[in-house]
Amino acid sequence: MTPQVQLVSVFAAGPHGGNPAPIVADASGMSDADMQDVARFYGHESGFVLPAPADSGCDFAVRFWVPNHEMEMCGHATVGAVWLLLQLGRLPRDRVSIWTRSGRVDAHVDGQRGDARVEITQPQGKVARLPDGGDMEAEILSVLGIASNELAPLPIQNASTSRVKTLVPLKSAAVLDGLWPDFQRVEKLCERIGSTGLYPYAPADLEARVFDARQFPKSSGYPEDAATGIAAAALAFGLLENGLVEADDRPIRVRQGRAMGRPSEIALRFRLDAAGRVLGCWLGGSVRLEAAGVTTPE
Repeated sequence: MTPQVQLVSVFAAGPHGGNPAPIVADASGMSDADMQDVARFYGHESGFVLPAPADSGCDFAVRFWVPNHEMEMCGHATVGAVWLLLQLGRLPRDRVSIWTRSGRVDAHVDGQRGDARVEITQPQGKVARLPDGGDMEAEILSVLGIASNELAPLPIQNASTSRVKTLVPLKSAAVLDGLWPDFQRVEKLCERIGSTGLYPYAPADLEARVFDARQFPKSSGYPEDAATGIAAAALAFGLLENGLVEADDRPIRVRQGRAMGRPSEIALRFRLDAAGRVLGCWLGGSVRLEAAGVTTPE
């Protein structure tokens, strides 16, 4: 089949910013190979909207592919898919539920059509120190091409809401922007530490809760992401664990993509119960339509 692909940019913080996401708003009838072909053709995380399983209680389902494999969850492709469904008049209400292979995700829309912002839920994060401590730290520093004195005085941690990311605290944005990893070693390193990507970060403005980050994925078919919602959600819980943010619903902003020339910003806020306990988080941001129509592999 020839799917209708709409290309959106998600979390853009400027005219050329954001993470591109090819979205198929009606992927009924597409095979796994069809979906992977779209991801390979575009070279980005791609989202495919399908009817929700009958017993899921969800409004629709989304599957996610990168050039090399299927993913259980992708934050920016989910945000992009919800926004696109709104533009197409296919969103039944401003709050919907989405079936993904990592579990149910809730979404809500604030605003109308092109100016709408979308937020999606992530569960409470898990944060743990690396296995084999010092040895793993030395290997991570080697792969990133930095010295130990360029780290911030915080632990390197594995954190997750949907997928495990390795949080690497750096002393400054200058160190972050200057990273030039040994990409040939990233996949094997991530396998050893049980991670799906390295997520080095640095504080930009602690009082305003603004942080800069970059993501080097384990094995997606490209070396770096312009904006990674799932990694930013994991980072929010790492920041909470390390006392850099408090457990309230004030926004946390994670800036990404600057080193790639695609400036992006992901907005996060904790979800709290009536007693103030953290239940998870919302993540979201802006979306822009880049191209519409049929542009797919033959």
